[in-house]
Amino acid sequence: MDSVKRPDKRAERSRRTREKVVEAARELFVAQGYGATSLQEVADRAGVAVQTVYFVFRNKRTLFKDVVDTSIAGDAEPVATMDREWFRTACAEPTAAGQLRAHVHGTREILGRVAPIMPLIAAAAATDPEIAAQWPDDRDPRYTVHHAAAEALARKPDARPGVSVEMAADLLFGLLSPQLYLIFVCDRGWSPDTWEEWARTALISQLCTRPRSSIS
Repeated sequence: MDSVKRPDKRAERSRRTREKVVEAARELFVAQGYGATSLQEVADRAGVAVQTVYFVFRNKRTLFKDVVDTSIAGDAEPVATMDREWFRTACAEPTAAGQLRAHVHGTREILGRVAPIMPLIAAAAATDPEIAAQWPDDRDPRYTVHHAAAEALARKPDARPGVSVEMAADLLFGLLSPQLYLIFVCDRGWSPDTWEEWARTALISQLCTRPRSSIS
């Protein structure tokens, strides 16, 4: 019996250690920048040996990618956004207005985590050009998610006629961008709730046939 439990305990310890290191790295990267942060400082903040950081992540670039990826996902589970429950539930809504309401809310949760580190990503890429190489540069993964949402949206009975999937995807990609979220929430001082209501209203008015009755 003990031999069966031990691997689970080790896996749980490894998971907790990884989470502590990623959280420590996120705090340090935001506070003092990617280039100025050493793995030794990350290890000290996380309360682990620096050798542990090297063993788990190999180098600072890989650790940085984990910081970004877990900020997007909200956890360290290897589940793509389009396989996440919130996204699948949104796409399963029977109306376009309902899908947009759920999609904007789910995206807001991601942007609340990601938008604050957007300047950090840009600065890190400028400091270390190989940072950008860790993500595919063919199609923006954020656009891929919004395009899949637009495809589901087009099948709904209240989807606005004449709006192509590509146009809908562009509107989702643009209005729900981290850059626009930062402008309104960080620069202009909107609350996340106010931003969500604005984004939902704007998208429903553009993509649904009955925007006024669907917003409430």
